[in-house]
Amino acid sequence: MPYQLVTSKQFERAFKKFAGKNQRLKDNIFKALQKLADDPYDSSLRTHKLSGKLAAYSACYCGYDCRIIFVLEQSKTKSDSQDILLLDIGTHDDVY
Repeated sequence: MPYQLVTSKQFERAFKKFAGKNQRLKDNIFKALQKLADDPYDSSLRTHKLSGKLAAYSACYCGYDCRIIFVLEQSKTKSDSQDILLLDIGTHDDVY
């Protein structure tokens, strides 16, 4: 069952700043987002729970030094499905 991707304002700002005009990076991110929507635990995404102050969130890999921070939540529109709320994107050091 595909998940619905929902972006936060923070994610949208971070995406513009991080990807800029780099089309290759944008393509990699869009491929990772498609995989995330299809299966958040696809092995190529290296999805993992975070710890410490970010313990409520998960992260996945979308390139050499690119991470997406997200949280799974109950869909507000469909009671039997879940949304993936995209919170942040950037380098490892930027998002953690």
